Amino acid sequence: MRIGTTLAYSAGFKEAAAGLRDLETAGVEIAFVAEAYSFDAVSQLGYLAAATDRIHLASAILPIYTRTPSLLAMTAAGLDYVSDGRFTLGLGASGPQVVEGFHGMAYDAPIARTREIVEICRRVWRREEVMYEGEHYRLPLPPDRGTGLGKPLKLINHPVRDRIPIMLAAIGPKNVQLAAEVAEGWLPIFVHPGKLDEVWGPSLAAGQARRDPGLGPLDIVVTMNLAIGDDVTHLLDRGRPQLALYIGGMGARGKNFYNGLARRYGYEREAELIQELYLSGRKQEAEAAVPEELLRATSLVGPKEYVAERIAELAACGITTVSVKPLADDPADRLAAIEQLRDLMP
Repeated sequence: MRIGTTLAYSAGFKEAAAGLRDLETAGVEIAFVAEAYSFDAVSQLGYLAAATDRIHLASAILPIYTRTPSLLAMTAAGLDYVSDGRFTLGLGASGPQVVEGFHGMAYDAPIARTREIVEICRRVWRREEVMYEGEHYRLPLPPDRGTGLGKPLKLINHPVRDRIPIMLAAIGPKNVQLAAEVAEGWLPIFVHPGKLDEVWGPSLAAGQARRDPGLGPLDIVVTMNLAIGDDVTHLLDRGRPQLALYIGGMGARGKNFYNGLARRYGYEREAELIQELYLSGRKQEAEAAVPEELLRATSLVGPKEYVAERIAELAACGITTVSVKPLADDPADRLAAIEQLRDLMP
């Protein structure tokens, strides 16, 4: 099991990047950069590639609707080149509010589009002349949809790797199945280890039954807040704002994937209340309504022995990467937490 961390994608990024070498030394093996509707992730990943030597880098995630499949492939190949083969292409559908509201693109067929994008990317990296006839993407563009001058092309440069790892963000049954089938990695959110098999087990099994053995084992990544010590329980509350935002405000009533996940975990009434409070502008009340049990399940906060038990539980669930956000305010304390976690890893 490896340790990862997610860097802030807007305020504080340069400060976080400056400390990444120390995190690398302390035991962090992969750094993730998100892309929502702040600064883009690609420029920051390029910055990190120049600032580091060994740590692996990943987008978590690039939305599938904001770039063409070929541009996603070119971007991944470019980042893999400047990082000397340390890049993982994290992809996800994002949500209708961002895709349609900020980018003006129709949020349609996320699962089918993702499958086609993965197939096109891998053809580009193999430097094939890309000819593709999918339901959503056709390369070259048919004459009746353009000038008729498009022709099959292949990537000019030879990529560092002709198989750049792909990680898919997914929480719905069908897209989790797709991740288990076609991707090197799966990036869920707010993973409750005690309910992982109940909520996602059938989807994972169905996808892995169709998985190409050449892909190797599925890298399952969980993201958790981290604080190790005998007097850190109060830091659990730092997870409330994000859980309340996602469960309550990241989407609309009837169309919030994270609210649906909380319901699948068994928190139907709590999820409904959090959403009602959040969308009514009562954010602090929404945060207070987040169940403590969910906070504990999705965090690594507590004494060393407790965290060791949680790590063993994650390993037993098949988790292979734990991306952590140390909650300590002092940089030295954050490094100490990473080092303690490193010593607990199986």
